[in-house]
Amino acid sequence: MNPISIFGHRQPDTDSIASVIGYADFRNRSEPGRYIPARCGELNPESRFMLDRFGLREPAFIPSVEPTLGDIHYKPVFALPQDIPTVDVATLMAKEGLRNVVITDAAGKPVGIVGEHALANAYIQTIHLAELAVSSVPIETLARILQASVIVPAHPVLEGRVYIAIDALHVTLSKMTTRDIAVVGDNEPAQLALVSAGIACLIIAEGAPVGERLTTAASRRGVSVLATGLDAFGVGRMINLFLPAREVMEANVPILTFSDTIAHARQVVSGSQFRAACVVAGDGTLAGVLTRTTLLDDVRRSVILLDHNEASQAVPGIEEAEIVEIIDHHRLGAITTLKPIRFFNDPVGATSTIIAMKFMESGLTPSPPVAGVLLCGILSDTLALRMSTTTHQDRQAVKFLARVSGEDPEELGIALLEQGMDLSGVSLATLLARDTKEFALFGNRVLIAQVMVPAFGWNRERAGPIRDELEKMRTAANADLALALFTNVLENASDLAGAGDPGLIRELFGSDLPTCLPGVMSRKKDFLPLLGEKLRGQARP
Repeated sequence: MNPISIFGHRQPDTDSIASVIGYADFRNRSEPGRYIPARCGELNPESRFMLDRFGLREPAFIPSVEPTLGDIHYKPVFALPQDIPTVDVATLMAKEGLRNVVITDAAGKPVGIVGEHALANAYIQTIHLAELAVSSVPIETLARILQASVIVPAHPVLEGRVYIAIDALHVTLSKMTTRDIAVVGDNEPAQLALVSAGIACLIIAEGAPVGERLTTAASRRGVSVLATGLDAFGVGRMINLFLPAREVMEANVPILTFSDTIAHARQVVSGSQFRAACVVAGDGTLAGVLTRTTLLDDVRRSVILLDHNEASQAVPGIEEAEIVEIIDHHRLGAITTLKPIRFFNDPVGATSTIIAMKFMESGLTPSPPVAGVLLCGILSDTLALRMSTTTHQDRQAVKFLARVSGEDPEELGIALLEQGMDLSGVSLATLLARDTKEFALFGNRVLIAQVMVPAFGWNRERAGPIRDELEKMRTAANADLALALFTNVLENASDLAGAGDPGLIRELFGSDLPTCLPGVMSRKKDFLPLLGEKLRGQARP
């Protein structure tokens, strides 16, 4: 059963992190080990504070859900060591109906492929008969190659030149040494003369009979004798298959890893002469063979989206994933699925509230640490229940989670606010990137960041650098507008800074930015609907 990753949005805030941890815990109670809390962005200080306080590990970092070779199930691999005789490779290919066999080194790492092309080369390449030779080939292997019988096994291993006795006998004998092999036909005097010369091995070709005088002489002289039905020319051709696989393999085999994307693998395989590639594990050992047939399968990762429902805010590669469920409390965005899915959207103050409600409705009780992080998620997203987005359900969930975790919500809320408003030692670019969301609004691509500030003096003293940084963000994202809300809890208001077309900004807000927005505390409830209505009006003809 494939695991299902539960993601918060690309810039994971405290509610997003808390809800994926809580929901993974909730679902794993019914299907243990299947649900993985995941993130695709850096954690903010509030989230780290929350995880440290309750002793929980941060969700696994998964940079993309684009399918990779690690998501494919591989069939058992036929692989052979590089020192194995080529004849054994050919035998395996014929028996199993294979077009290619991977050759590995002593450590199990792929070093080449023996395919039909390589076997053809080994069999039909031009051979100069006078230069034919074998090196360290067991006599049994040579017999298998030649489909021969071992009549006299005097030498277990053969190593020397091979002579086809077609010259005058005295010419052949003058060339041979005690390490060499001779191939003869039905000529007993020549057979006996070669044995008397003390060569290493005599091969009787063309199915010629092997007489008792010959076997007796060979045994006495220590000469191995093989008998085969092949003719002399066939013996010369087939002997070449004694070569180890490393001598005939093609070494330019493509190598891929589990982390390579399937899209990249398709390009590699289609461009390979083998129409295949080796997939290796982290230590470089062979894990599988990838073919065009394997790549025909539709491979997708299963994903649950929490605290967002827009593709622009989701983990990279979401277009290639299978979304199986969405739980959120934001506006509905542009995201589509091929199959019907479970989609729960409730306008409460935090997604963590929805997860807490699921625990309460099911009669299940989260562990104290999970209850603690869910409590943090609600308090963070509602600014300790002070924001306009706070609902009755949020307050009920806080009571339930506080009882289970043993935490004081007021004290915990203040600690979270202090973490969120501690801006010391953090670059402006980092602060703006911590909680930035992208929206598509009436033909406009808009980035909206939100930063909690202890006092408006902090951002007003940095108005110029803030505008410059927002312009960098807008340009990098190819957005129409890049806006930032600097929210002050004590003032119950936000300062709005921005970058974009000056005429559009003045038309939307009635003046240049920055400007103060009294009563605007929530991006999703107070500011986004306001901006959307203004852009809707601006888009009307």
